Amino acid sequence: MARLKALALNCSLKANAAEKSSTDAMIAVLKGAFAEHDVEITETVRVAACEIKNGVTSNEGPDDDWPLLRSKILAHDILIFGGPIWMGQISSVAKRVLERMDAFLSETDEAGRMPSYGKVAVAAIVGNEDGAHFSSAQLFQSLNDTGWTIPAVAACYWVGEAMGDKDFKDFAETPEKVEKTAKMVASNAAHLAGLLKDSQYP
Repeated sequence: MARLKALALNCSLKANAAEKSSTDAMIAVLKGAFAEHDVEITETVRVAACEIKNGVTSNEGPDDDWPLLRSKILAHDILIFGGPIWMGQISSVAKRVLERMDAFLSETDEAGRMPSYGKVAVAAIVGNEDGAHFSSAQLFQSLNDTGWTIPAVAACYWVGEAMGDKDFKDFAETPEKVEKTAKMVASNAAHLAGLLKDSQYP
C-alpha cells in the first residue's frame, strides 16, 4: 500500500509563518507520532498568510487562495486541523476554512460521495483557557458534515491556566499526557486512513 500523506493546517491568527506558534509546536508533536506509523506530513500551511475569501463555494473569484489550498487538502489522506482557542472556541481563521468546505455538500460524485470521503481528519488544539472540548466539537461536527471521517481519540490538545502566561511553545519537553494522546491520535488516524484508502465508502 502507498505511504499515507498528511497535510497540516495552522489556523493561528498570526499570518507570519516565521513567528513562533503554539499550534506549530503541537503539530510538531503529532508529526513525530505520525512518523512512527510511516505517515508523512508533507507541509504545514499557515492559513492566515493565505487570501481565503469569504464565501461557501470552492472558488470565490480572483485572488482567492482557497482553490489551491483545497487541492492540497484533497491530495492527502489525513488532515491535521490545528488552531488556537480564542474566547473559548476555535479561531476565526479555522471557521473560515470550515465555511469554504461547505461547498463539498454539492460536489458529490455519481454515488453521492463528497470529495472528502475516504479521508481522515484530526485536531491539534492549544490555548491558555478552557475550551478544547468545545473547539474540537465545533471542528468535528463541521468536518463530519462535509464528509470527513473522524477516528477514535481524534484530538490532541493542551490547555494552560486561565489568564496564565505560559504557552505550549514555551515547553522544553512535551508534557507526558500530550505525548501519549498524540501517539493514540496518530495510531488511530493512520489505521483508519489505511483502511479507507484500501476500501472507499460505497
